Amino acid sequence: MTDAIQHAREVLAEHRAAIDNLDAILVYTLAERFKRTQAVGQLKAEHALPPSDPTRESEQIDRLERLAADADLDPDFMRKFLNFIIQEVIRHHEQFQEKA
Repeated sequence: MTDAIQHAREVLAEHRAAIDNLDAILVYTLAERFKRTQAVGQLKAEHALPPSDPTRESEQIDRLERLAADADLDPDFMRKFLNFIIQEVIRHHEQFQEKA
């Protein structure tokens, strides 16, 4: 094996280790986010508030699109990702409403 290939494999391993750490951060961050949104859902159910807040959702999408652009991340990807999360949160909130 040449030195260049060995070096490439070492750099690849470093990138993959960093990606693995970032994936773990994403998982734990999403878990914490969902804990908070579930608490919001329970509060909404206790007080007969609607499970969805379109104004808040729109504001969040706009805010995160701006953050994505600042971070050099595709804002369209961020919008799709956040819409997926929002739909899951609303589903949880609707479940709390059904139980209330």
